[in-house]
Amino acid sequence: QVYVVFSEELKCWCRALVESVWRHTDGYQFGCFLVDYAKYCSVASENIRVLAGAFAEIPHRAKKCRLHCTKPLTLHIDYCENTAKIGPAKRWDTAAIQHFRKLLE
Repeated sequence: QVYVVFSEELKCWCRALVESVWRHTDGYQFGCFLVDYAKYCSVASENIRVLAGAFAEIPHRAKKCRLHCTKPLTLHIDYCENTAKIGPAKRWDTAAIQHFRKLLE
């Protein structure tokens, strides 16, 4: 279900998919994916609303996707043996993300 959330970063109301919920001392926080901006953000419970009517039918401008059969790699450095090897990683390195964005441009 798509909701409307207020993004502090963008300073506006945006459509979002809620991906996670966690409890804080002052209420709940929601982890959201902004479907028109392809961004992830954290939103307090007072800044989330149910999207009603025809607005829910408008197609999303952003879609989540991933590269087919492409796994993240990173450089593993062993200071004791003075070696460096490329191996699998759990997440993409910041440098790899920046390099991919430059290739897209």
